[in-house]
Amino acid sequence: VQLVESGGGLVQPGESLRLSCAASGLTFDDYVMGWFRQAPGKGREEVSCISWSGSSTYYAGSVKGRFTISRDNAKNTLYLQMNSLKPEDTAMYYCAAGRTFFGNTCAGFTYWGQGTQVTVSS
Repeated sequence: VQLVESGGGLVQPGESLRLSCAASGLTFDDYVMGWFRQAPGKGREEVSCISWSGSSTYYAGSVKGRFTISRDNAKNTLYLQMNSLKPEDTAMYYCAAGRTFFGNTCAGFTYWGQGTQVTVSS
């Protein structure tokens, strides 16, 4: 299984970025997908996750209303549209694949990508 993130970069506060995660080696629509992030000196935190078909989503409170998760099962790709970015969004962002959609948290993920860096700074 391979998960490859892309789309990170350096942006100013208030700007937008779209992250992508290309998946291979798995039956994509058999998996719940999620985004997590880890800032320097901090633990990994959940950002958002999406059910197998994309019909259900979950967002952490810190990103709700600003970030949108989506998936294209025909392209085996996961996305995270990030708007109104803040300096506190600065982190390495990881995509992950798992089997269970809990609805009120993102947990139980088995496969992880290597991450893409997002830096929000003026």
